[in-house]
Amino acid sequence: MERVTSLEDLPLRTNLHGLSPYGAPQLHVPVALNVNENTHPIPDSVARDILAGLAEAIHSVNRYPDREFTALREALAGYLGEGLTADNIWAANGSNEVLQQVLQAFGGPGRSLLGFAPTYSMYSILASGTDTAWIPGTRDADFELSPVTAVSEVTRTNPDVVFLCSPNNPTGTPLSLETIAAVYDATDGIVVVDEAYAEFAPAGTRSAITLLPGRERLLISRTMSKAFAFAGARVGYLAADPAVTDALRLVRLPYHLSALTQAAANAALAHSVEMLAMVDDIRGQRDRLVVELARLGYFPHRSWSNFVLFGGVADPQETFAALLAEGILIRDVGIPGHLRVTAGTENETSQFLEALARVGRTATPGQTDSAQAE
Repeated sequence: MERVTSLEDLPLRTNLHGLSPYGAPQLHVPVALNVNENTHPIPDSVARDILAGLAEAIHSVNRYPDREFTALREALAGYLGEGLTADNIWAANGSNEVLQQVLQAFGGPGRSLLGFAPTYSMYSILASGTDTAWIPGTRDADFELSPVTAVSEVTRTNPDVVFLCSPNNPTGTPLSLETIAAVYDATDGIVVVDEAYAEFAPAGTRSAITLLPGRERLLISRTMSKAFAFAGARVGYLAADPAVTDALRLVRLPYHLSALTQAAANAALAHSVEMLAMVDDIRGQRDRLVVELARLGYFPHRSWSNFVLFGGVADPQETFAALLAEGILIRDVGIPGHLRVTAGTENETSQFLEALARVGRTATPGQTDSAQAE
């Protein structure tokens, strides 16, 4: 038998050749602000109830969990409101798995997925994993996306599935409901709005969930990783027409959500008010970053998320390395002249800004953000 010595020696599918797995650096540093986690700890009172739920669930792990995760779907529907019921809700191990299941059901060989670059890098990876053709559409200036531009790309490419990131990752820029509705009207395919950071939008902002009535091909993806500080629990979900959740049952693995995951998520949702109490503080730190980065001579983009993308960085790799040497980890997302930083606690934000002031190098004064992005 011939010995396999590397990935290249394996009989991979053709469309996976030359690809690299997704992953940000996992380094142990005092201040980690690179993967848009909620850096605030879960309140002790909530943690105790989560532990109690897990303790109860552990007695039944000799049996398979509720395949339909009924209690969790009911809790998620209650959290989202807008007249949704459990029949409108689907959940999986993180929103990435939800999106993968969407492509397993509606993408695949001979079908295409349109996204608007730069956007979440997992979209193209999920497309490759499901043998769905990836189409990177274009954005407007400052990484915004107008109805005209979005519809033009849909008309040009005629995709089977469209992913809209709202607000967009890695740029943080918001997406209007008008753009979402226009995209939906321009296609006969599936339209997914990824609202992973929806809770960080300005208070009173309408979610794309309000567009669901009468739009059976519209899917709204959410996560508990960010606002709920639940990244390690891996719980993502979506809201859609009940026919969509039936379609996802065709591709999900049996018993895909463990009893422990369901118990932890149910306990956290029972304390949604306490779990979301930190969102206002994070919004404050995000807005502080925008102000202070501009004061330091950088060009922060408009952000409705828990992070800020900023331009005007003369050498992103050098600045990244200099900050890392100071014990601060942020993200080089590959956009020329830009870096991205998560809004952490007040102390973490202060440490980042102080370090950047010491080591940072800005672009030539007066240089525009658009020039940096070219």
